[in-house]
Amino acid sequence: MKKIDWYILKNLLITFFYSLFLFAFISVVIDISEKTDDFVRSGLTFTQIVTQYYFGFVPHILALLFPLFVFLATIFFTSKMAGRSEIIAILASGTSFNRFLRPFLLTGIILGTILWLGNRYVIPRANGIRVAFQANYIDKNSSYNPLVANRSNLYLQIDPSSYAGLSYDTASKTGTAFFVQHVTGNKVDYNLRAESIRWDTAHNNWILDNVIERRINGLKETVKMTPSMTKTFTFKPFDLKRDEYAKDKLTTPELDRFIQFEELRGVEGLNALKVERNRRDATPASVILLTFIGAVVASRKVRGGSGVHLAIGFIAGATFILTDRFSTIFSTKGNLHPVLAAWMPNIIFAFVALWFYRRSPK
Repeated sequence: MKKIDWYILKNLLITFFYSLFLFAFISVVIDISEKTDDFVRSGLTFTQIVTQYYFGFVPHILALLFPLFVFLATIFFTSKMAGRSEIIAILASGTSFNRFLRPFLLTGIILGTILWLGNRYVIPRANGIRVAFQANYIDKNSSYNPLVANRSNLYLQIDPSSYAGLSYDTASKTGTAFFVQHVTGNKVDYNLRAESIRWDTAHNNWILDNVIERRINGLKETVKMTPSMTKTFTFKPFDLKRDEYAKDKLTTPELDRFIQFEELRGVEGLNALKVERNRRDATPASVILLTFIGAVVASRKVRGGSGVHLAIGFIAGATFILTDRFSTIFSTKGNLHPVLAAWMPNIIFAFVALWFYRRSPK
């Protein structure tokens, strides 16, 4: 790392974080103006609103536009360098164009890593805060609240050979008429029935009441009755309720487990979950790609200065977002593979980056 590398790295990061947090402030102001009545009706104090809503809202909006602001910050800073003839001086000193792009790529990798870690752990927790507030205070009186809709009379496959069913109440985390059947070949060799089932939050397992177990071996049958029993199953209370925001609230390890569980149950329409899972890896990669494109596009000194470069940036950014939206719709509503849907914008813009790179002055 030479002095010019630190200069580019430092100023690019400063430009990015300044623009990002400035936009976050504007977004909060607009959101407050839209939800003022809801905040008043909630009866919460200012501190409670900040901790129970905006601690979730701000990370959500920052992650949503993170790649776009990396792109615009790169274009703005590089265009300023080009306008001051700094890039000409760097290249005239014998530095190759590829060497000049190295600190930009390093910055893209740093910011992409931050977004990748945030998408895996931080942003889902923030979405949980935001969605919980929205369900309790904004959508509470709505005709449809996606977080409180109960799922009763559930039937699910809990492992390759076992099937379960119950009538479950999401509010109390309890169920009735619970049963488990284990099938070997085409015959049932084990049956469990419980009058009720409830979740033990202290030990993270299920407590069954008034249990009857039957073990069948040919013509022989063994029956055992137990007043109370503790069991560990592959499903948890979260898996037994319909939550339209599940894909946004789950950390990546939790989302992987949830997708596997839903596939085991035979649930259809999982492409939205799979697209979200793959996008958490694809979006950080797009940060690196957009940083490269921004540096290449804005490195040429043109008449009109930063205005022309920013116009190109807004057009490219809008195209990127539209491509991402269309690929998601084609996957969730059609037959496009989730991996391809998540990575399609990056694939398309990789060719765009190559085209800009070949046309750039070196």
